[in-house]
Amino acid sequence: MKEIYRVHTRPAALPGNRISGDKYRVTMLTEGLIRLEYSEDGIFEDRATQMAWYRDFPETDYRLIRNSDGIEIHTSRIQLIYNEEKFSKNGLSIQVKGDFSAYHSIWRYGEEIHDLGGTARTLDEADGAVELDHGVVSWFGYSVLDDSKSQVLLENGWLEPRKKGVQDLYFFGYGHDYKEALQDFYRLSGKMPMLPRYALGNWWSRFYPYTEESYMELMERFDRENIPFTVAVIDMDWHLVDIDKKYGSGWTGYSWNREYFPDPARFLNRLHKRGMRATLNVHPAEGVKAHEEMYVEMAKAMGVDYTKEDPVNCDVANPEFIENYFTYLHHPREKEGVDFWWIDWQQGTNCKVEGLDPLWILNHFHFLDSAKDGKRPMTFSRYANAGSHRYPIGFSGDTVTTWESLDFQPYFTANAANIGYGWWSHDIGGHMMGCKNDEMEARWAQFGVYSPVMRLHSSFSEFNGKEPWRFKKETEYAMGEALRHRHRMIPYLYTMNYRGYREGLPLVEPMYYEHPEEKEAYKVKNQYYFGSELLVAPITTPRILSLNVAGVTVWLPEGIWYDIYTGMIYEGGRSLNMYRDLNSIPVLAKAGGILPFTEEISAPKAISNPVSFQIYVYAGADGTFALYEDDNESVAYESDDCAKTLFTYEEGEQAVFTVEPAEGNLELIPGEREFTVSAVGFAQEAADRVIVTVDGQALPEAELGISYEKEMQAVTVKVPAMGIGRRIQIFLPMEHRAKGNAVQERVFEFLNQAEIEFMQKDEIFQAVKKETRVSVLLAGLHAMGLEKGLYEALAEILTAAGAEGTPA
Repeated sequence: MKEIYRVHTRPAALPGNRISGDKYRVTMLTEGLIRLEYSEDGIFEDRATQMAWYRDFPETDYRLIRNSDGIEIHTSRIQLIYNEEKFSKNGLSIQVKGDFSAYHSIWRYGEEIHDLGGTARTLDEADGAVELDHGVVSWFGYSVLDDSKSQVLLENGWLEPRKKGVQDLYFFGYGHDYKEALQDFYRLSGKMPMLPRYALGNWWSRFYPYTEESYMELMERFDRENIPFTVAVIDMDWHLVDIDKKYGSGWTGYSWNREYFPDPARFLNRLHKRGMRATLNVHPAEGVKAHEEMYVEMAKAMGVDYTKEDPVNCDVANPEFIENYFTYLHHPREKEGVDFWWIDWQQGTNCKVEGLDPLWILNHFHFLDSAKDGKRPMTFSRYANAGSHRYPIGFSGDTVTTWESLDFQPYFTANAANIGYGWWSHDIGGHMMGCKNDEMEARWAQFGVYSPVMRLHSSFSEFNGKEPWRFKKETEYAMGEALRHRHRMIPYLYTMNYRGYREGLPLVEPMYYEHPEEKEAYKVKNQYYFGSELLVAPITTPRILSLNVAGVTVWLPEGIWYDIYTGMIYEGGRSLNMYRDLNSIPVLAKAGGILPFTEEISAPKAISNPVSFQIYVYAGADGTFALYEDDNESVAYESDDCAKTLFTYEEGEQAVFTVEPAEGNLELIPGEREFTVSAVGFAQEAADRVIVTVDGQALPEAELGISYEKEMQAVTVKVPAMGIGRRIQIFLPMEHRAKGNAVQERVFEFLNQAEIEFMQKDEIFQAVKKETRVSVLLAGLHAMGLEKGLYEALAEILTAAGAEGTPA
């Protein structure tokens, strides 16, 4: 095959890491990652497989004991006992060292694996939860991936089936060191590549027969509403659909519908000028029919008799077809301006080669092909088993529009980290069936902003569009703010994009990654870390109508936490129910957290490295954040062609926020930048004592913009634009740190909007004003017999900053 389709792997393990017998081989890849092979002919596989590309781990420290019963292998993590015969539950076992379980930390060959799960191929037609495949981490300390039926990658770029009857297993015995297990999985199977910057903005997608003019009119309406997008997803009606029945259905297509898009290159160029990138939907399964523009060329290339109009079958198990598939069907569209492809394969896992999944073939070769000319590769398709993280982005399929679907997606997204799959894209708002629910739409959009990819989508129905103005005003506002906020976060998201590639840490992680010994971390399945600085708990249930808020159970790790929307300060180390109106969900920054945002949200600025930043820093602990930037669209990042800017926050006699001079390839970023810094967690008096220095010299107050936001308890300092080689420091007085929340004001605001009896409001508020002991006040409120949601919403406000103290 062409050079671009040949993957450069390092599949051979070090000889010193291998222990072999006549029919078995044990490879100690690390002290916790063990490859187990059994083959009756004693011949083992040293080539790369679909999952395992890099077995060249460094030398492993292990101890081998041979005795009359077989072998024992000891490392710091595991003890392996094997009788050197055919693998069996009586002859092969591995125990994970450590106090993880009295009964379940010993694996015996063939036994069911009880891990924390991975992900699934698709959420097609899912109305709630689906069964998940295995991941590489477990509460019991181990998991196992079976690679026995994986295809082998050949040096020429193609694949061949494994011989039958072999066993090829990978045992992950890392205890509760979940991040190390995941990082070694990436080390074995390949890194998670970086996405181009545009992929982190908002995507507009709808199964609808747009024309060039109707699509551009919609984009102009989004402009007027100040709702930004960076990706245009054109579903299947871009191509001919209503075709002569003698050719079959129009489900598969590669020829533009010229009635809708008379000049495709012009249409795509108009999108590019807006700063958007475009993807087209393709269902490859039905091959190429005689009505297609490129039919004759494709038929000739495949040796099909075009004079009889015989179809060119979709034969993904044929390397000749794959190369021609790109040459004649996709490359011409790409020359017109298509940026990447949405591979919508829905036809199962079988083809003419046993064990070869057509979806994997399409994902693999589409991703490789998209790397032409040094372009950063990307595709958009469903998950095709372990190793699929190499081919972002994942399309999770056509979900049902219900609360149950929404409620499953946060867990599903976070849990995918357990198999390294970090870039799921969901049909935000739901795709089909179900019914319109404005509140659910707002909540889904709010989750979408804090999911890996924010892509609105919907079915063909005239009534199922996701344009915000099609909903009630409160939902329209919530959706618009969510979409704008996604673009504000792009500098943060792009840095986390790099972190995923460099450190092997997905953007969305289960809580137990950072807190593996805390049982509460496993209970809040819909709560997750969103990058290094944020904790997110989506709301996935309807509001309490009388209170106009919906609740979610949140577990806060030890420390101080700030809700970035409401300004509420929380003391951690506990679980509580948080309640929010339709304007936000709980999104919390840890003390010491630093969030680099920008107000340059409109494309094309959104896909470029910004000139100005809005930085939020949260008081209460020291913190650092290294902003990462590169050219946003090439693979130069693989050779560290980038620029980095370090932000630090330190508390001592004074609180000091520092912007260090940028380092690296400074040609990649603007020469001058403007920083607006909001220091959250300070009293208003702090605003009068702000000092700003540049390279050690104080800036005159007249050159600064200093303000205070009472609700957020934030001092905001606007520093004038200056060169990126300057060192900027902002000093704030520690004695004017904020002390808790304005409890009475927040209780009043909550009661004021609640639709409950006036006398009940008065009774509650009088108690809050009168009683200074929080524990006594809570007991009194409980004695009033308040409805559960009302009591919990009040308790959240009263106890947020700690259970003791005064609610003044």
